[in-house]
Amino acid sequence: MTQVQVLGPREVPLGGPRSMTVRRTLPHRDRSFVGAWCFVDHYGPDDVDATGGMDVPPHPHTGLQTVSWLFEGEVEHRDSGGVHAMVRPGEVNLMTSGHGIAHSEVSTPATTTLHGVQLWVVLPEADRDLEREFQHHAAPLVSLADGVDGRVFIGSLAGQTSPIATRTELIGVEVTIAEGATWTFASNPAYEHGLLVDTGKVTFEGTPLDRGDLGIVDAGPAELTVVAESPTRAVLLGGTPYDESIVMWWNFIGRDHDEIVAFREEWQSRAERFGEVDGYAGRLTWLSAPELPGGRLRPRDRSGRH
Repeated sequence: MTQVQVLGPREVPLGGPRSMTVRRTLPHRDRSFVGAWCFVDHYGPDDVDATGGMDVPPHPHTGLQTVSWLFEGEVEHRDSGGVHAMVRPGEVNLMTSGHGIAHSEVSTPATTTLHGVQLWVVLPEADRDLEREFQHHAAPLVSLADGVDGRVFIGSLAGQTSPIATRTELIGVEVTIAEGATWTFASNPAYEHGLLVDTGKVTFEGTPLDRGDLGIVDAGPAELTVVAESPTRAVLLGGTPYDESIVMWWNFIGRDHDEIVAFREEWQSRAERFGEVDGYAGRLTWLSAPELPGGRLRPRDRSGRH
């Protein structure tokens, strides 16, 4: 049986003061990437009346692409590239920060339940200074097998291909599996694969995964099997192994400590690298960066090692 590495989630506050709580599985001390996926936050279902929903003021990014995917609710996106768009269930929004971008994320007044994932993709060295860009795709719901439906929002699977362009080979699929159903799918043997369980309980290549777990299989297998022990929704992530070392701190991805320090200083001085977000009417005009930790930030490789 194929070996599965299981990463359990940890709770993390997101968005500064009055933050919402998310469950984070990547980055992890034992692993930095699945393909070029470098950040996995999972949240909800949250009662917005009780939690206040999402209100993340304008904040910066460098060296990455954000991938927003919702199961329930609606989020308003604004960025310094001039984009004003909505994030809705079944519709992926990919934002490229590259050289630098700022954006805000706010759940809409009509949202009663907020539930989804926020994902990051690290840009390779050759592409990390790309210009700002925004892509959107409404992924159709298709049958993947008996009792298994899915939406391919990044990459290709089972004859379905997303038009979203990425700089490394990736896959991202939302999957719903009926209780007792088995899903065996042809997997690209050049890809690492990770399965994030949103609801339900499954075995992934024979290894049990509970809600919030991320089960990871290294490159090699030509097929993988998921068995649902209860009605399940999961997100399949994957891609070619990412072999560069990076420093990821707060909302920045760089290559060394000094670069991260420079990004922070530019954000705090409101430098042109990040631009301005127009139209955000929330609690803060922008989100100030936290203080850097003592000592030098060290690059991490794909295993999580410094």
